[in-house]
Amino acid sequence: MSKRDDSSRPLYVISVVAEMFDLHPQTLRLYEREGFIAPARQNNQRKYSDEDLKQLEFIVDLTRKLGVNKAGLEIIMDMRGRLDAMRKEMEGIMDYLEEDTKRHFQNRLQEIFYGDRR
Repeated sequence: MSKRDDSSRPLYVISVVAEMFDLHPQTLRLYEREGFIAPARQNNQRKYSDEDLKQLEFIVDLTRKLGVNKAGLEIIMDMRGRLDAMRKEMEGIMDYLEEDTKRHFQNRLQEIFYGDRR
């Protein structure tokens, strides 16, 4: 199992997570209802992964340290999702450009060393 798979593996029950973050379990349920976190379900029980904990830490920092309310969280989480989608799209574009640049470079070398024989 890769590291990426490990971080998404559901491990922690709601009572443990609530204690870890000093939150009431009802707060975690609210965050789930609002779509801020999405723990897995196993045998009808919420199970949180390390990725979920990282997301939850971000949310707790926003609410406790910066005083962000639910409406602010909605905006920030939406923007964060959009930024992540754009980042992934840009990575795909960069992969394409790198391949295109390699092809261009190979074609140019072909022209330089062997002449344009098309």
